[in-house]
Formats: sequence, structure tokens, C-alpha cells
Amino acid sequence: MVLHVNPVNERHVREPGLVVVDSAAAGDATALAFQQMLTGRWATATAERTTRDPGQPGVRLRCHLDMRQELPDCG
Repeated sequence: MVLHVNPVNERHVREPGLVVVDSAAAGDATALAFQQMLTGRWATATAERTTRDPGQPGVRLRCHLDMRQELPDCG
């Protein structure tokens, strides 16, 4: 299977600790729950919706996170 995603913008990974997370899931609820799990731990720029690639199973979601900014109530 070939996954077609937009290229990563250099500003999203210009420093150590910045991460672009591309995920695939069976449906919206799973993809958004995964994103919510990430936002519970790190500062995250979230996606408001998933996308679908024609002819490919499931949904896709991309979010950006900053692992340098762990949230205070974690750990």
C-alpha cells in the first residue's frame, strides 16, 4: 500500500524535539483518540479532522508536537 501524504514542512522539524506524527486508523474515533492521547502529554498542534485517501482503507491524521514541552500533570 502506498500512503500519499503531504511533505513535511521544514519549520515543523527544525529543532530537536519537534515531531510530525502521521497516523492511519480504521476510523475517525480511533485517530482522534490517538491524537488526544498525545495532547495529554505534550504541547500539540492538533488536526480538527481526518482525511481519506481514495482507494485506501481507513483515515489519516497529521499532528505536530513539541516533545520539549511535556505537560506538568504528566508523570
